[in-house]
Amino acid sequence: MVNRTVAGRYGVRLALAVALAAAIPGFGGQAFAFADPAAGTTIADGGSYLVSNTKVKGRESTMRVYSASMDREIPLRVITPEDTSEPRPTLYLLNGAGGGEDSASWQVNTDLADFFDDKNVNVVSPMMGAFSYYTDWENTDPKLGTNMWATFLTQELPPIVDAELGTNGINSIAGISMAGTSVLSLAQSAPDLYEGVAAYSGCARTSTNPGETYVRMVVETAGGGDTENMWGPYGGQGWRDNDPYVNAEKLRGLDIWVSSGTGLPGPGDRLDAPGINGNVGTLAGQIIVGGVIEAATNQCTHALARRLDALNIPAKFDFRPTGTHSWSYWEEDLHKSWPMLAASMGL
Repeated sequence: MVNRTVAGRYGVRLALAVALAAAIPGFGGQAFAFADPAAGTTIADGGSYLVSNTKVKGRESTMRVYSASMDREIPLRVITPEDTSEPRPTLYLLNGAGGGEDSASWQVNTDLADFFDDKNVNVVSPMMGAFSYYTDWENTDPKLGTNMWATFLTQELPPIVDAELGTNGINSIAGISMAGTSVLSLAQSAPDLYEGVAAYSGCARTSTNPGETYVRMVVETAGGGDTENMWGPYGGQGWRDNDPYVNAEKLRGLDIWVSSGTGLPGPGDRLDAPGINGNVGTLAGQIIVGGVIEAATNQCTHALARRLDALNIPAKFDFRPTGTHSWSYWEEDLHKSWPMLAASMGL
């Protein structure tokens, strides 16, 4: 639980919003239960290996990969290219705080499969990692377990994906909310792995408030974990090492897209909007909770824009005049950022 006073009314509002979000379907996470590892594994790398690759429908499949660093199987949803006559690049597309373990996933809430129906790219989404920030934790957490997501995503998984899907080894990465922070950190930690990065409604400034408060509310209030197990003592080197704003120089050379709304209600915040379906309670939660969270990430995003501008690092920032922390805007963000992501991968 949070054990330090949050300074200012803004931090209190943010804390309340994230706490409420944990109680609203689509914001939280539920653990998966898996069967025993399948026999006859095929691809090994550093102790990690492909367990299975099962077709779901059309060009969609579910891969299961054993992570040696976390000693568990990780499920991944995959979309393969329209044309597989030659090797294609890979877009790693990350979910938010629930890690795809609940209903808050790209597959459930957007037109993901239809959007990529005519595109020659592999799309790979981990369906685990709730409240982990997709980072390497310093210690095993009593609630959230062992998390070595940076190691998994940047070292263990790519060679397995490349071998199984026959890719050309060119990658970009994108993510929302919690993962909107993570994709920037992952790109900084593995600068030779990705060509482009797109962060939607993430908070890039994590070692100072309000970003630190947001991180702690996601991990501790929503997830029940301990952020000191993640990055060590508050204000310490671990927090600075994982702050995309502090380490912005490491983004140089990447194609960068970052987007956020203001938190004010917009076109996706109406009773007839996708995902609302006329439900007054859902709409109220999206406007109140999603509005406060998006306002916080918007503040972080403006800070990152100033930072990159000062460093003369080119980046595309899309600041929407309205919009809450919700799926209709992230679907739009993916569509709008796709030309840059495609170009980054040579498509």
